Amino acid sequence: MGNVDGGKLRFCIDRGGTFTDVYAEIPGKSEGRVMKLLSVDPSNYDDAPVEGIRRILEEFTGDKIPRSAKVPTDKIEWVRMGTTVATNSLLERKGEKIALCVTRGFRDLLQIGNQARPHIFDLTVSKPSNLYEEVVEVDERVELVLDGEKVKSDSSASIVQGVSGELVRVVKPIDEDALKSLLKGLLEKGISCLAVVLMHSYTYPDHEISVEKLALSLGFRHVSISSALTPMVRAVPRGFTACVDAYLTPVIKEYLSGFISKFDEGLGKLNVLFMQSDGGLAPESRFSGHKAVLSGPAGGVVGYSQTLFGVETDKPLIGFDMGGTSTDVSRYAGSYEQVIETQISGVVIQAPQLEINTVAAGGGSKLKFQFGAFRVGPESVGAHPGPVCYRKGGELAVTDANLLLGYVIPDYFPSIFGPTEDQPLDINATRCEFEKLAKQINTYRKNQDPLAKDMTVEEIAQGFVNVANETMCRPIRQLTEMKGHETKNHALACFGGAGPQHACAIARALGMKEVLIHRFCGILSAYGMGMADVVEEAQEPYASIYDPESVLEASCREATLLKQVKQKLQLQGFKEENITTETYLNLRYEGTDTAIMVKNPINEDGSTGDYAVEFVKLFQQEYGFKLQNRNILISDVRVRGIGVTNILKPLALEPASVDAKVEGYYKVYFANEWHDTPLFRLEDLAYGHVILGPAVIMNGNSTVIVEPNCKAIITKYGNIKIEIGSIQSTLKIANEVADVVQLSIFNNRFMGIAEQMGRTLQRTSISTNIKERLDFSCALFGPDGGLVANAPHVPVHLGAMSSTVRWQLNYWANNLNEGDVLVTNHPSAGGSHLPDITVITPVFDKGNLVFFVASRGHHAEIGGITPGSMPPFSKSIWEEGAAIKAFKLVEKGHFQEEGITKLLRFPCSDGSSFNIPGTRRLQDNLSDLHAQVAANQRGISLIKELIEQYGLDTVQSYMNHVQVNAEEAVREMLKSVAARVSSNSAKGGEGDLVIIEEEDFMDDGSIIHLKLTIDPKKGEASFDFSGTSPEVYGNWNAPEAVTSAAVIYCLRCLVDVDIPLNQGCLAPVKIFIPPGSFLSPSDKAAVVGGNVLTSQRITDVILIAFQACACSQGCMNNLTFGDNTFGYYETIGGGSGAGPNWDGTSGVQCHMTNTRMTDPEIFEQRYPVLLHKFGLRENSGGVGYHKGGEGLIREIQFKRPVVVSILSERRVHAPRGLKGGKDGARGANYLVTNDKRKIYLGGKNTIEVQAGEILHILTPGDLIHLKQAPIFVRIIDKGITDSAS
Repeated sequence: MGNVDGGKLRFCIDRGGTFTDVYAEIPGKSEGRVMKLLSVDPSNYDDAPVEGIRRILEEFTGDKIPRSAKVPTDKIEWVRMGTTVATNSLLERKGEKIALCVTRGFRDLLQIGNQARPHIFDLTVSKPSNLYEEVVEVDERVELVLDGEKVKSDSSASIVQGVSGELVRVVKPIDEDALKSLLKGLLEKGISCLAVVLMHSYTYPDHEISVEKLALSLGFRHVSISSALTPMVRAVPRGFTACVDAYLTPVIKEYLSGFISKFDEGLGKLNVLFMQSDGGLAPESRFSGHKAVLSGPAGGVVGYSQTLFGVETDKPLIGFDMGGTSTDVSRYAGSYEQVIETQISGVVIQAPQLEINTVAAGGGSKLKFQFGAFRVGPESVGAHPGPVCYRKGGELAVTDANLLLGYVIPDYFPSIFGPTEDQPLDINATRCEFEKLAKQINTYRKNQDPLAKDMTVEEIAQGFVNVANETMCRPIRQLTEMKGHETKNHALACFGGAGPQHACAIARALGMKEVLIHRFCGILSAYGMGMADVVEEAQEPYASIYDPESVLEASCREATLLKQVKQKLQLQGFKEENITTETYLNLRYEGTDTAIMVKNPINEDGSTGDYAVEFVKLFQQEYGFKLQNRNILISDVRVRGIGVTNILKPLALEPASVDAKVEGYYKVYFANEWHDTPLFRLEDLAYGHVILGPAVIMNGNSTVIVEPNCKAIITKYGNIKIEIGSIQSTLKIANEVADVVQLSIFNNRFMGIAEQMGRTLQRTSISTNIKERLDFSCALFGPDGGLVANAPHVPVHLGAMSSTVRWQLNYWANNLNEGDVLVTNHPSAGGSHLPDITVITPVFDKGNLVFFVASRGHHAEIGGITPGSMPPFSKSIWEEGAAIKAFKLVEKGHFQEEGITKLLRFPCSDGSSFNIPGTRRLQDNLSDLHAQVAANQRGISLIKELIEQYGLDTVQSYMNHVQVNAEEAVREMLKSVAARVSSNSAKGGEGDLVIIEEEDFMDDGSIIHLKLTIDPKKGEASFDFSGTSPEVYGNWNAPEAVTSAAVIYCLRCLVDVDIPLNQGCLAPVKIFIPPGSFLSPSDKAAVVGGNVLTSQRITDVILIAFQACACSQGCMNNLTFGDNTFGYYETIGGGSGAGPNWDGTSGVQCHMTNTRMTDPEIFEQRYPVLLHKFGLRENSGGVGYHKGGEGLIREIQFKRPVVVSILSERRVHAPRGLKGGKDGARGANYLVTNDKRKIYLGGKNTIEVQAGEILHILTPGDLIHLKQAPIFVRIIDKGITDSAS
């Protein structure tokens, strides 16, 4: 305990969504006062934090304080508070009415975002709503003057140096008169809060400042300008941040004003500070919306880090905060791990904040049995009706499983349930629901294995808890291992209401040996408020190559910013000796977007170290490699001032003098049997007490479960340290028939391996396509090449790599050795198109081939007749670049750089009279290939850990079981579809078979014809593409793997539950593609467009056949441009198709791709272009009962001569409607020349563009869907039902 000043109280408060936690230090008492209140209880009080303070003051003073009276402040030293007011307002979209003010041409910038859809298998493409209600386009423009760019002496535009040091050309000054009338119009509509984001305002804020001054002079209540909030390059996250701030700050100010008004002297005497997302405190005047969204969780991170690290352990900590609906995971190893950017509720916020990862698994996560496997979440039962045991008619949740197993003890849980809110948890109702579920589970198991022994309700509940634990282990592994840290070397710092019940099991699953549970674990977020310091930050952009001159300039900027933050802290009453500072440079390698905020390194002698050396060290630690011969660039200068406060101090306990007192014995279920388990109360335990598991320790309302073979020790400061005992090295489980619990766990583990491979590839690659656009996929395969798990990165890769692996397996036969790594990209060898290079690693165990891992990434350059390797006019495969059928990239552990270099630089010319250029970016290719090898190696090490844990036989058995599980899910879906196909939809039938035929056209007239036959009894389907046109003399031929990927994607969308993506999805499906058609071309055919164009048309045909939704834009709108010095590639979104009960979504990537769009400011900063317009294409989606999504318009002016290639579709045949819906608008591509001619380019073209010329790309809109009965299925707990029409 700290010394309480002059007999005054200190209050630490966490106002959460459900409960408000209060911790108060009371003068003269060694123990603090803890109180828990409902955050919203209008029948009893107006505000929970005020009520908590009022009640505790009454206890302390003995004086009655009426609720109608103001709370006296003479006995309050300070109040520190975290609040979810901002978070809840954002999640529930209950913020202030605001308008967005943006540069002309970018009115839809934030609606488009990065154009990726949130969930790739969600046909509704549901996105969170916009925060703003109106958009005002400001008639202004500035552009960057790039290095080497010629400055015209006769130009009327002024050139100035921006804050970052970059030269800025003011092309169009702001038109304040025009803007004034627009702003007045907003005020007339009742909008008085404004968010402002103008292009390149991070370096040239003048125009934003002018807008702010004008708006405030007109009477706007609040204006958030992006350049002041987060002066960093990238318009989209900066704009989102400004919107969040404008949307939330008035709400927060209103709440804080109301809170402070409840005290007698208001701010005059009340010392109150608020927790920000970065873990620092701020006074009311400095507490704003964009820094408040993680206010509560940040308190928890501060709490565990400051009370446990260096006090109870020297190990780095993993924070594990398990609540009702979600679990927050964080890491602390001596300093707060912060991120500059995060996404919450679909909104990107660019501001310093603690790195806290949230997973949708908590005490309220729903328990389901589907397709022979246990499933936990992500849906939650919520607080109302809540779990079954809450007596409100709820559904089974994790809390119910814990109650049944004895992990939650009703005697120690508040009796607040039932109609009169005075009854305990209802364990009988929970057991009854589990018994119903047990009948369903055991019936299924008997059908699978007549000799199977019935599972008890306890075994079922334990199974669900095990699955929930594995779900929560995944983000912990990702948080640590994606940054190069070993998870097992950490200690688990567990807090939150439900966390201590799972702590031992989670730690054991992760290989950790130590769990720490703070004595105030149930209110640690509140307690953490008292451990935090006051923080002031300042930042400004600075663009320069890192060298002695720029370091000196950065140092001068740091000094200026440090002076500013110190002055702000001094104005808050901090003396110089109580202020510490930190300085940072935001550094990145040239040509990459991966910046690291590097803290000023201090040498052992106290002198300042070298930022660049520290950056290289951090980069290698996180990404696993160094980039040789690359400039390091400075992006931003940041300083952080810390006002050290009189924080709470822990109280040391007296050593134990008597044995630990057992409060009672309770039945608790461990390891398939009930144990009479002693229960202890933490307040009865003393320093040095050792509790052997199994045991239960009640810590207030939190239940701490000490599992068998674990040992709990009460520490000097009254915290609980649990030592995790070892278990048998190899777990034995049945292999012949899938265990329904282990099936879910292995599904999680296999998918987790594929995801971690993907993160490794993203981290270790250097190309924009892989690292930023995320155009890659990673997968795990059985020894036969059958797909076991494919992380859902890019849909066009789904299931497609299995053909590649099997082709290589057949080709190499017995010539595969340990240490070999294979590389291929040829379509006839299972590839998609040449830029997608697949790296495959066979894995051996004791000399036997046991599985494969593979990664596929889109390389921006692979050679061919045009830069970017996406030629619109290629007619043969050899014109598209290097084509590799089979090559050992690594042979017996040795990287074959010479061999792969030759293949990439000298592609075969097929005997033509001229040579086709090889790759123009060899070093990038080699670096990304190294990254793919590293990703595969990561997968190998993870699967070997799994083998070590379970044994090879078990792992291989479950590789097969998960495929059978996926097959069952698809069969059930097909049965349901067949049963619900209306007679109007079926073109014919043979017996019980349902037959549907559909077709669509490519722009050249080529036909894709599908005859879909469904067997409703067997749950099987045939996709027969007979009648499809022959191979085309063009490049939209699609290898067979592309059609397989389209089929598996559509099936996964129709199933609409999180089934594993593996070979089993295709087991009940037969795909026939006529050889020689353009869906099964020869090995000489050009195919670059098949992957990016034809795949979209195949998907449209399949989904129309199922009548799931109308056609989407049916194209990826591939744009490449460049010259001999650079190349750029992007795919442009459009509108998604409407469905039976939803409108289409505008401006998104559709179906077979989900790659990101480069931010407009990065686009102009890196490339010789000026983006005039990027927005939605109005009225391109049609009108109807359900409207199709709008396409996009992109207008790009080039600043120097380049070669531009466009590869697109739906320029002739419009996307089709469904159920009477009208067609969407066709796309179009134009070039506006310097002499003002507007030239139509068609769908596919390559042109040499001159400086000043403008490219217009209009992407297709999408179709409407008239309301009729759909054949779109959603799977619920007990079967499959149609969606509501």
